[in-house]
Amino acid sequence: MNLVIVESPTKAKTIQKFLGKDFRVESSFGHIMDLPQKELGVDLNDNYEPTYVIPPKAKATVARLKELANKADGVVLATDEDREGEAISWHLSRALKLKPDKIKRIAFHEITKNAIAEALKNPRGLDMNLVNAQQARRVLDRLVGYKLSPLLWVKIAKGLSAGRVQSVAVRLIVEREREIKAFAIEEYWSIEALLTTAAAEKLSAALIAIGGKTLDKLAIRNKEQAENIKADLARAAFSVADVIKKQTAKKPLPPFTTATLQQTANARFGYSAKQTMMLAQTLYEHGFITYMRTDSVNLAAQFVSAARGYIKDNFGRQYLPTNPPAYKSKTKNAQEAHEAIRPTDAATRAEDLPAEFDARQKKLYQLIWQRALAAQAAAAVMDNTTITVDAKSNRQYQLRANGQTIVFDGYLKIYPQSAKENILPAVTAKEKLNLEKIIAAQHFTEPPARYSDATLVKAMEKYGIGRPSTYAPTISTVIERNYVERDQNKKLAPTEIALVVNDVLVKHFPEIVDYQFTAEMEENLDDIARGGKEWQKIIDNFYEPFAKNLEQKRKELSKKELTEEKTDETCEKCGSPMVIKMGRYGKFLACTNYPECKNTKNLNSGDKDRDGTKDSEELKKFAVKYEGQKCPECGSPLVAKISKYGPFMACSNYPQCKFILNTNGTGIPCPQCGSGEITRKRSRRGFFYGCSGYPKCKFTLWGKPTGQKCSKCGSLMVESKDGEKCSNKECK
Repeated sequence: MNLVIVESPTKAKTIQKFLGKDFRVESSFGHIMDLPQKELGVDLNDNYEPTYVIPPKAKATVARLKELANKADGVVLATDEDREGEAISWHLSRALKLKPDKIKRIAFHEITKNAIAEALKNPRGLDMNLVNAQQARRVLDRLVGYKLSPLLWVKIAKGLSAGRVQSVAVRLIVEREREIKAFAIEEYWSIEALLTTAAAEKLSAALIAIGGKTLDKLAIRNKEQAENIKADLARAAFSVADVIKKQTAKKPLPPFTTATLQQTANARFGYSAKQTMMLAQTLYEHGFITYMRTDSVNLAAQFVSAARGYIKDNFGRQYLPTNPPAYKSKTKNAQEAHEAIRPTDAATRAEDLPAEFDARQKKLYQLIWQRALAAQAAAAVMDNTTITVDAKSNRQYQLRANGQTIVFDGYLKIYPQSAKENILPAVTAKEKLNLEKIIAAQHFTEPPARYSDATLVKAMEKYGIGRPSTYAPTISTVIERNYVERDQNKKLAPTEIALVVNDVLVKHFPEIVDYQFTAEMEENLDDIARGGKEWQKIIDNFYEPFAKNLEQKRKELSKKELTEEKTDETCEKCGSPMVIKMGRYGKFLACTNYPECKNTKNLNSGDKDRDGTKDSEELKKFAVKYEGQKCPECGSPLVAKISKYGPFMACSNYPQCKFILNTNGTGIPCPQCGSGEITRKRSRRGFFYGCSGYPKCKFTLWGKPTGQKCSKCGSLMVESKDGEKCSNKECK
């Protein structure tokens, strides 16, 4: 009897069906050895030698496998073909104390009868280059996490963590959030003419040029400009300047890699990266798709032949290109020897999957099937038409209409994409057109969107951060560790603690969160996997300067400097100043007279925007109140901007002019001193309302005053979720 060991029970069950009684397939249930949980597990004085232990939960599995291995004629290690899989096989050989002559290592892209049979015919030894690449990643991650996290506990808040890849992903999310908050929304207008042809057909054309000068997106800045142009166009004579027709080929997309599968499943179905990988893992282990952690777009010749046959038989010969399309990965250092994600059988549709597969698994399989087959189909053919319209009035105007029709759907028959048709009427040059209506539409520029799983994976791939096996776990980790949360649209938003930790790392440990440095480290790991570099040397080059900087920062940094912020708030219990402090889950107000006074408060941040859409609406409404105002210092227009404290008006000539309009006044007189005005005051994160006469008058409110007074006690009313309420807590 030969013992075959794989990682998962499902994979074991699938492979067992293909092998006879001479083989017994068992599962290791993942990794059976790892670095110890409660100690570093890396010998800094002995060439970074890792100490591997068998976790308690794996001991029974190891004992069972060891007993079976001792009785077996041979042991076949059939774990996944990537670095993690190779490391599991290596750990199995050590934990089970297998003799080299008793081990056969096999690797395969798919779990099919033919693939397993072929792999058994061509066993190989353990690839120590792959093992060392995995060891290097594990040791690097342990050194960063184990050494840097305690510094964050002492200097910021308990329970925080840092990671070599996770901290870079958090930086991406933090920087995008700050880009959104700093975005200055600008108003602009578009103008469209609704026309009719001599044959009474409709034609809609957009204004693109005035007086021979092409308009950019923001050329028409306000309603006054738009109305002037609209009025002039209403008097214009319209005619066709030219008609350009061009036929183009729309080529199919390459088959899926890990990154593109995660991106597409997120965009189409809303699946998180983690959900996508879990579903794909199930499909792989049951033998329906190839290995799902890959950056290759290659397809096996056998599958290409089968796919072409299926396309010809089911869609027609016209959907088959003369030669099979070939694809090249855009990912640097992609493992081209591996395959893209594809179905193991070109003829198996989603409806052919077993009944126990749920709708999500079938949807993902159908997506993979469509994409892989479409990659071998003919290009779609489009007719593109551009009609340019001249309009003569007081000024010369040019408008344009673009149309597209599908002449031949090609691969779109198999893999539908948004290829909207816009059929334009048949017109000829110099043909007169009749004006029906001019439409002037107001728009506002939009800030960049928060990252979704799809766009974050795309950014990580672009920057070379992580690899196919790490994208989904990285996103899961930053959410689990309270650095990132999902808004109501499932977009990724940084928490308060993420902002603080990111700033500390960027300032004091720049290499840890540097995009280029992280990408170069990934390339080093790839070089180790190819046998081009020694893994201990890569670790040493990183760790020596890192350890030196870490020791220096332990001495230099103070918790107070990193996490405390002064406010205008005073403690109602003892009268001492209140400061903002940082806890594991964010900021809070605390009395400076601690430990004598232990008063703390939640930090009122107002209505916290977690969906990324309220800011734009808030700015639009806010900007209307100040429309047309000029900077009193330089005369430039004022523009609306938003920071983490809310909207404000600033000079558009920034940074040359740094004027900011004070818009914090409420117009409500202070009820305590009578001479001051209640204004909105702020610290870095929260806001409250207080007298403009501070520090002489220390009147404060934690809600926004409405200007009305309570009919019972005469105190100011403040806004509440239900409308308004009395600011006096003792008034009921």
